[in-house]
Amino acid sequence: MSSERLAALLDEYADLEKRLADPAIHADQNTARRVGRRFAELAPIHKAAGELTEARQDLAAARELAAEDASFAAEAETIAGRLPELEERLAELLIPRDPHDAKDVIVEIKAGEGGEESALFAADLLRMYTRYAERRGWVTEVIDAQDSDLGGVKDVSLAVKTKGVPEGGNGVWSRLKWEGGVHRVQRVPVTESQGRIHTSAAGVLVLPEAEDVDVTIDPNELRIDVFRSSGPGGQSVNTTDSAVRITHVPTGIVVSCQNEKSQLQNREQAMRILRARLLAAAQEQADAAASDARKAQVRTVDRSERIRTYNFPQNRITDHRIGYTAYNLDLALAGELDGVLDALAEADRAARLAGDSELSRR
Repeated sequence: MSSERLAALLDEYADLEKRLADPAIHADQNTARRVGRRFAELAPIHKAAGELTEARQDLAAARELAAEDASFAAEAETIAGRLPELEERLAELLIPRDPHDAKDVIVEIKAGEGGEESALFAADLLRMYTRYAERRGWVTEVIDAQDSDLGGVKDVSLAVKTKGVPEGGNGVWSRLKWEGGVHRVQRVPVTESQGRIHTSAAGVLVLPEAEDVDVTIDPNELRIDVFRSSGPGGQSVNTTDSAVRITHVPTGIVVSCQNEKSQLQNREQAMRILRARLLAAAQEQADAAASDARKAQVRTVDRSERIRTYNFPQNRITDHRIGYTAYNLDLALAGELDGVLDALAEADRAARLAGDSELSRR
């Protein structure tokens, strides 16, 4: 392990501890939350380093005593046997982690090919993530949604947040970052009269929610249009131009929001999504520029490829990136996603230990 890196992180931990003890920092909740998150990220390293230092000191003392009293030899041997495990744990914690792990996320789900059935499946995915968030004690908020005629969703943006500072710096992104990609479903649609199994898909995009300090947006680079909100099938649901469409001219990114009743609220929600997309775009550019040296940022497979299949006749869920298969689709759709997410996290852990964090290469 790098002693210089460890020393730097322990110094940073001590500095953050002092900052959090200063009442003045809590006058700015955004700053306090950001510092608290980083402090929580470093806490496991501080603890592991302390335990290793203490064990080494105990070993030295036991060996010194054993030179005069043989009864201490067994204690020294026991302590020595613990050192490799403590060293391995600290070494694993020192591997550069995903810089966004502590962040909240915005999950975007879009119906794909398959018409109404795809929209219904997109609604199933929305419920799945919402229920998973409930199980984790997270808070969800639908930022914007376009419903379909039969109760599905054509396009929805869902914000998912932790309550307070995530333990160990493991926020929503650390769990849901695996979900970006094409999700395929195989089942008999409600619109199918002959009982035939159809295949359709929905796209999922997971973005770490950006804070103001993460992304700088020049207002002069925005084109903002307003229009009238509409419901399923184009039916008007609003008699005022409250819906907002924001175009970031330099990148061509377009975000629309129409859920809120006021134009100001829709604009604020659209800006949240825009900041998240710009942060993701900047991260992808940085990853591409430093792909050979990248150690921490874990990305899913290309979004044009399917990452997971949900087979209803067999009650089967399959993640194609790691060859994971389980026959508990009903439970997964009810929010019990830890099985597949734990498998993905373990695959990433093994890849990081081997020096390759790109799960997408699997």
